[in-house]
Amino acid sequence: MGIVVQLKNQINDSYSDLKNSVENKLVLVEEKIKSKLSSKVNLVEEMTKYHLNTKGKRLRALLTLGSANLCGYSKGVRDINLAACIELIHAATLMHDDVIDNGEIRRGKKTLNFIWGNQSSILVGDYLLSRCFEMMVDDGSLEVLKLLSSTSAEISQGEVLQLQHRGEVDMLEETYFKIISAKTASLFSAATKVGAILADRENKMKEALEFYGKNLGLTFQIADDSLDYNSELKIFGKEIGNDFYEGKITLPIILLYQKAKFDEKKILKDLFEKKERSENEFKKVLLMIRKYNIISQCYKKADYFINLACNSLSIFAESKEKNILQNLTSFSLQRNF
Repeated sequence: MGIVVQLKNQINDSYSDLKNSVENKLVLVEEKIKSKLSSKVNLVEEMTKYHLNTKGKRLRALLTLGSANLCGYSKGVRDINLAACIELIHAATLMHDDVIDNGEIRRGKKTLNFIWGNQSSILVGDYLLSRCFEMMVDDGSLEVLKLLSSTSAEISQGEVLQLQHRGEVDMLEETYFKIISAKTASLFSAATKVGAILADRENKMKEALEFYGKNLGLTFQIADDSLDYNSELKIFGKEIGNDFYEGKITLPIILLYQKAKFDEKKILKDLFEKKERSENEFKKVLLMIRKYNIISQCYKKADYFINLACNSLSIFAESKEKNILQNLTSFSLQRNF
């Protein structure tokens, strides 16, 4: 037990280090988000206030601020504004996600669509995106506008690709990686590249941070998908099984289907073709996942992306900022929240 807690603290330190390094600016990011979510329409105001009270880790905002620090951006507030913008893009995609998945709980609270319905949630998500584009235009950089608008389009395409392959337990790994590259890694990649753009660094540094963000995002999503089937981490307070109950095909299920025997493959196909899945069925899948050591295989694949992310920062001089970003790659894989 003591070893588990010690490991948990060590893992979370890298996230805390990044957060502490930009703490003053993060407060301003929160203020910016709050001001941008303000509306004269009562329902919009009510829903966005509820959203603010369910805020997450702000990891994408932290990456924007941390990357700007690494590249030496120090004057002005563009990093604060764009960090807020990137967080709002993320928030909008989550609102749309919950509608598509019929999600009822996010971050331990009821989802917007569960309380106010799908129509309102879609429209408020669109409202957030429109606010984002205002912020991009206000920034005045054509390069930033092009990057973030193309990233928004890429996320949407990732959503459609995932919907297209919904329930396919025999999905190719290649397809899975295309989906998470678009849905998750693209925004991580944009967040880190923005830091280099703000500091007007040369293209190789922009590309290095873009590559870092992409591989960090891939690691993050693999970890997220693995946590959903890792009962060993329940001790850390992570709810498991959400993806299974929603019928999402993620890396653990893809790898399990590859390893499973003929009769097990049939069970998996039947389960994910159903509209609803039970707790007992989830327990059966967990037993199969343990039988074939699937979680370990997921982490092994994520290790590859961790190494790519770390190595991409080699062109930067040694610094506290560089060290924090490198350490964050391990946090993305081993985190428990």
